[in-house]
Amino acid sequence: MPKVVLRSGVKIHYQQIGQGPDVVMVHGLTGNLAVWHLQIIPQLMNRYRITTYDLRGHGYSEMTPSGYSGDDMAVDLRDLLDALEIERPALVGHSYGADISLYFAHHFPDRVQQVVAIEAALPAMIYTREAEDWKGWDYWSEVLERSGHEVPPERRTDVEYLFRLSLEVPKKWGPLNGLPRNPKPFLRLIDETTMATDTMEIGSLTLEEIANIQTPVVQIFSDGSAFLGTYEYLRDHLPHVRSVLLPRTEWGHFGPLEQPELVAAEILNALEHEPAISALKEER
Repeated sequence: MPKVVLRSGVKIHYQQIGQGPDVVMVHGLTGNLAVWHLQIIPQLMNRYRITTYDLRGHGYSEMTPSGYSGDDMAVDLRDLLDALEIERPALVGHSYGADISLYFAHHFPDRVQQVVAIEAALPAMIYTREAEDWKGWDYWSEVLERSGHEVPPERRTDVEYLFRLSLEVPKKWGPLNGLPRNPKPFLRLIDETTMATDTMEIGSLTLEEIANIQTPVVQIFSDGSAFLGTYEYLRDHLPHVRSVLLPRTEWGHFGPLEQPELVAAEILNALEHEPAISALKEER
């Protein structure tokens, strides 16, 4: 189980597979690097050297009391690249991993070739998700109720309640589909660290600073995603962005697991046909 010790002293678990130009893949909150290995990496590993890693507090990486903001995680990623002697990879991130990739591009533009951002949320867009009429509340409650967990009306906008209830839903994808989850690692993150508040910190990547990201970005969302507000803002304000909408899915946010073939195809398209910056401002 390979690990590196970052400058901060945090131990990070990582995996490398394949040969070719470097691609680093960043998973989302409460997940781990396995999200990429189920069906995405087998479609990329013959052409690229893929590095995946567990974010601090996730998987087999060290859980620290704090240090989970986008700015913190971008520094973790920089230190990981230094330790592994990866100079300028392409970054592929999902959900909070997409946020981290954009924070990284903001902080360290000379260390990233391009970003593929899948279902980014961004703390700077949290104002769109605080309203009671945000459609994400309905999506979340409906999925829980289809899984047999009734959500009381007064709890439909309670993030911590919904998250804890979600841990009771059996695994949905991969070889362990249908088996119960082990909620203990995720509950430790909530109860013993500052992750919940850190990940809401806007920090350096304000709405205004998004327009200053010069790295080419391909953003991938599902039609009907609860995070289309972020999709639209990035489409309209990133200077060098190509925007892709994939078909609607049941959960609407977990493309690498729900429709991995389409997601992998779009990742390959981004990596193999990196367009000139002047041609990036288009929408599919």
